[in-house]
Amino acid sequence: MPTLLSIADLPGTETAHLFEGRDHDSPISCFLVHNQPGQGPGLHHHPYEETFVIQEGDATFTVDGETIEAGAGQMVVVPAGGVHRFINSGDGVLRLVAIHASDHVIQEFLDA
Repeated sequence: MPTLLSIADLPGTETAHLFEGRDHDSPISCFLVHNQPGQGPGLHHHPYEETFVIQEGDATFTVDGETIEAGAGQMVVVPAGGVHRFINSGDGVLRLVAIHASDHVIQEFLDA
């Protein structure tokens, strides 16, 4: 039987909502990000791949020291263990889905 969820009912902050698959019988997790200009997470990594789907706006990603500029309609795949972060580098809101290849989010921040 399918599950219908409201994004507003997911745990979240002013910058993102979190869907953890294990709470909903799903093998993946994701952040639904809505960042203002200049916002983004600090450097971190995961023991699995993370795939970003940029829906609106512009982002600057740093992955293992390499800078990648990405915008609406593009995707960025970070390999397992890749040290990464992104920042909203545009003038408007950045909306993206950060898909975690795990039924729960496992991440370690490096610049806490």
